[in-house]
Amino acid sequence: IKRKIERGSKMGGGSNNSHNIDNGKYVRYTPEQVEALERLYNDCPKPSSMRRQQLIRECPILSNIEPKQIKVWFQNRRCREKQRKEASRLQAVNRKLTAMNKLLMEENDRLQKQVSHLVYENSYFRQHPQNGNLATTDTSCESVVTSGQHHLTPQHQPRDASPAGLLSIADETLTEFISKATGTAVEWVQMPGMKPGPDSIGIVAISHGCTGIAARACGLVGLDPTRVAEILKDRPCWLRDCRSLDIVNVLSTANGGTLELIYMQMYAPTTLAPARDFWMLRYTSVMEDGSLVICERSLNNTQNGPSMPPSPHFVRAEILPSGYLIRPCEGGGSILHIVDHFDLEPWSVPEVLRSLYESSTLLAQRTTMAALRYLRQISQEISQPNVSGWGRRPAALRALSQRLSKGFNEAVNGFSDEGWSMLESDGIDDVTLLMNSSPTKMMMTSSLPFSNGFTSMPSAVLCAKASMLLQNVPPSILLRFLREHRQEWADNSIDAYSAAAIKAGPCSLPIPRPGSFGGQVILPLAHTIENEEFMEVIKLESLGHYQEDMMMPADVFLLQMCSGVDENAVESCAELIFAPIDASFSDDAPIIPSGFRIIPLDTKSEGVSPNRTLDLASALDVGSRTAGDSCGSRGNTKSVMTIAFQLAFEMHMQENVASMARQYVRSVIASVQRVALALSPSSHQLSGGLRPPPASPEAHTLARWISHSYRCYLGVELVKPDGTDLLKSLWHHPDALMCCSLKALPPVFTFANQAGLDMLETTLVALQDITLDKIFDNNGKKTLCSDFPQIMQQGFMCIDGGICMSSMGRAVTYEKAVAWKVLNDNEDPHCICFMFLNWSFI
Repeated sequence: IKRKIERGSKMGGGSNNSHNIDNGKYVRYTPEQVEALERLYNDCPKPSSMRRQQLIRECPILSNIEPKQIKVWFQNRRCREKQRKEASRLQAVNRKLTAMNKLLMEENDRLQKQVSHLVYENSYFRQHPQNGNLATTDTSCESVVTSGQHHLTPQHQPRDASPAGLLSIADETLTEFISKATGTAVEWVQMPGMKPGPDSIGIVAISHGCTGIAARACGLVGLDPTRVAEILKDRPCWLRDCRSLDIVNVLSTANGGTLELIYMQMYAPTTLAPARDFWMLRYTSVMEDGSLVICERSLNNTQNGPSMPPSPHFVRAEILPSGYLIRPCEGGGSILHIVDHFDLEPWSVPEVLRSLYESSTLLAQRTTMAALRYLRQISQEISQPNVSGWGRRPAALRALSQRLSKGFNEAVNGFSDEGWSMLESDGIDDVTLLMNSSPTKMMMTSSLPFSNGFTSMPSAVLCAKASMLLQNVPPSILLRFLREHRQEWADNSIDAYSAAAIKAGPCSLPIPRPGSFGGQVILPLAHTIENEEFMEVIKLESLGHYQEDMMMPADVFLLQMCSGVDENAVESCAELIFAPIDASFSDDAPIIPSGFRIIPLDTKSEGVSPNRTLDLASALDVGSRTAGDSCGSRGNTKSVMTIAFQLAFEMHMQENVASMARQYVRSVIASVQRVALALSPSSHQLSGGLRPPPASPEAHTLARWISHSYRCYLGVELVKPDGTDLLKSLWHHPDALMCCSLKALPPVFTFANQAGLDMLETTLVALQDITLDKIFDNNGKKTLCSDFPQIMQQGFMCIDGGICMSSMGRAVTYEKAVAWKVLNDNEDPHCICFMFLNWSFI
């Protein structure tokens, strides 16, 4: 029927004009008419009735077609467009599933070989129990990918700095890498929490029982192999822990491959450990089946290869045979195998930090999976080059996040060759102060505006940094609290001082329906790296003046990057990095980052309850959590937090700024310790039996008023009188209880029990920032407005089930709710209490 409408017609009356109408039923469009309609469709796929009539008037060629027929053409055209898009999407999904199925079949073959290998080992040890360990290195190359592998080196080739010697090392590296990537040279186990599937990042595994630490990943990438190889070889562009990669020499091989001698430096993740560097050989070649191979390994003196002198402030680590196998995928894209195998010399760090350098899980998260995520992000940017809500393309946001990360890493490490020098300590070594007055660093700052109209150019940047050990606090939960409740640890004066280093201009930032967290307005930019990391602008309103003679901005803007806050993901490094920005911020504007980095020191992967309450300042003596608690179930977990703050200043203010920065970082450390203690009740028993202070008399009195009023108005007990403290019983009540004050309009929440805080996704500290009208949808607000007088007159009201919103913007459904008036001892109204039954997140 659609084709008849567009191409065929039932012409009557013997008319010779092919575009005449017969009873308004069918019409045949000429090529010229279709071309005119297509032009309009490209400009406006869904024109209004007025626009369609205008089209007929402007195009005489369409004058004999009724507007109704034009409308039908556009409807059919949109339908075809939708069908084409859906068909294209399904074809892409089918190609992806086919490639994933092939990848899983290859992985299954590899696992079967590994099982056979282990069965053989077991049989061998049973028959020869007196013998030593059985060698497990798979040098047979009986792996999934064997076709086209070329053996370049016969036996007893030289192993020195000559081209033949380097080629011999490269050939051996290629053989060992292929055996690790698709064979059984390493016993791989699936990484906890990572399940392969069409929407997963890939198949991720970590090593078990091998020398050093190793991780392996297989995935699909929507880029051709040459482009993938180009990106992976440029390690600093995607690996944020990589400080630099210098190609010292390049040699070509007879088979068309390339040998590269490379010196690479890696940032240290904390202030408590030295950075690492590597001297290695990288071999790039094309196999006979068209696959690209990039393999690498460290060069050391035992191989009689070329050497690189040691660098100060770096520990020379080793890369064992590693690399990338890139195969073309049917229908486009690439199938990528990654192996990262390192020996990071853990002996060189304090014992408490050695798990950072002995964890294959951390290696997989920070390096192996980072490569896959970056490639997938580039592929997505190419296929969907959309502009974010802040007017930035994804590539620009990615560049901003890399600048933030690099600037923070530079502050944490403070290398002398970048201009950093240490300032004298005040006798307490908990905070390290560094200063940088190099011209390169000064280019990152702008002028300081003064009230007299003159400007002052900062001549140095000060960095105050420290690291601290945390007990039993998941990094994701702690970092989320730091992000959402900045007022708990930040100093407004410091924020204003930092913002003044960026020349303030008229505000040009769009504010797209911001969300508010404790006085800070969140302006989301865009999610990057598959929602593992996101960027946002924070507007801190009306911070006032830091000095009377300095013009401070009334509003402070911070560009902020946050990662690792997903509580349901495998616990990994969590980062909150921010920098003051100008209101008319541009992509090349100066950035001086500060922030937090939290890294788990053990690799336990038990999940954390998504309803974990961020309860900071509860004075309730609710007792310690049980073993089933989100923190308690994790056992004695540890993590290390690194803090680094940077401030631009003038040299004559060095002493004052240094004192201010030192005190500020110490206050932040104290705040973080207080937060961590509140978020981890189980840690109280591990730190000398510390317990929260007992509940205030006001809290006990409020609990008594709530229970008494409920019994008076509804005739039943709110909690069973079993001798337990009434406040504790209300705190652990399974339904969400919330009290709102009657003194403010709109009513403000003043108290909530554990379930209520979980439902609102807030804390007792931030609870007073939430008003009653914010949690209800439009229907709920109408019901509340109409029935609120009934509560005050009758004393209670039952509310039908509905939907409300948490402070995080998540929808919450509840079966029903009860509201009652809470009376004080004088029988005067004190507040309104709400009880939400059987609530859950949608």
